Amino acid sequence: MMLYSYWRSTTSLRVRAALNLKGVPYDIRCVNLTDGAQHRSDYTALNPARGVPTLVLDDGTVLTQSMAILEWLDDAYPSTALLPSDPVARAQVRAAAQIIAMDIHPINNLKVTEHLKGMGHSADEVYDWMRHWMAQGFAAFQAMISPEGPFSFGDTLTQADLCLVGQMVNARRWGLDLTPFARLVSIDKAARAIPAIAAALPENQPDAL
Repeated sequence: MMLYSYWRSTTSLRVRAALNLKGVPYDIRCVNLTDGAQHRSDYTALNPARGVPTLVLDDGTVLTQSMAILEWLDDAYPSTALLPSDPVARAQVRAAAQIIAMDIHPINNLKVTEHLKGMGHSADEVYDWMRHWMAQGFAAFQAMISPEGPFSFGDTLTQADLCLVGQMVNARRWGLDLTPFARLVSIDKAARAIPAIAAALPENQPDAL
């Protein structure tokens, strides 16, 4: 498999971590988002949305969108499942994960923040924007998860934790005050202690600067 990834992409982090946890072998091809590599014709032919990650399977099938890839990985490689078997529990995990994947991430994405700057907003205004939505989303996430256990839903790692680890990277990068989110800090620490997740972190990628 070939994973098209960018080191600072938290959506790519989710997929890197899932592949590592499931022991699925893959190669990485770096897509430098800051240089505009995602807009080149050879890449847009793979991913018309011009984002990362993109996963190309061994038979040439192309999968995009990190949450869809996580779902496929759980179906194709059910060991080390990232969703519980109980239907209600699965819905609860998905709901928490989507707070990050759908409520926080899209409006803090590079293409959005660059557009805000292009509309005349200062860097400080853009960073305030990002912190506002992260804080609001984190408050909801923290209220939705289990109050106990090393991970978001107790003792078992789920896709909600993979989403959280990536968003915590961005929270620290952009200076969000994490004091109100002690539970999330604890979960992030526990998840980062897992070697498969540590290997997926931005600083451990081949294109890290």
